[in-house]
Amino acid sequence: MNYLSVGSAIIAMVCAQAAAQTAAPNPLEKSHAFLYAQMPAHANANGTESRTFFKGTLATGEAVAVHESVQPAGTKAPALHAIQHSEFIVIQEGAVEYHHDGEVERAGPGSILYVKIGTEHFVVNIGNTPAKYAVIQIGGDVRTITHHPIDTTE
Repeated sequence: MNYLSVGSAIIAMVCAQAAAQTAAPNPLEKSHAFLYAQMPAHANANGTESRTFFKGTLATGEAVAVHESVQPAGTKAPALHAIQHSEFIVIQEGAVEYHHDGEVERAGPGSILYVKIGTEHFVVNIGNTPAKYAVIQIGGDVRTITHHPIDTTE
């Protein structure tokens, strides 16, 4: 092994160690509960509210993020948007319309909406009470997401 190869190997190891030390901890490294009371709510300018539970990587390699969104009754529908990951949206409270692929589907508590990667869509509250739902984002661009599409001001 020549000096250039040894030097390159040392630089690579130092860079990898520095990256590991500065990377955010992965909340999915071990099994545990994510307690609702410990997840602060974020009020959005459009009157909606979101609560981020976590963003991390499963042991099998998939990036996963989970957040909860609340749309008060009468909230203006968010803009139609496409995503570069897959989503499952679990309706907890209220009634929503799920607009996607030129279709409109209605859903209520206990329903699960599936959003395929690349799908242009939006979810809007159609009831007289707040609509609350959990969004489970998987794969694709999940590692780089910084906001939730429900906040149309971002």
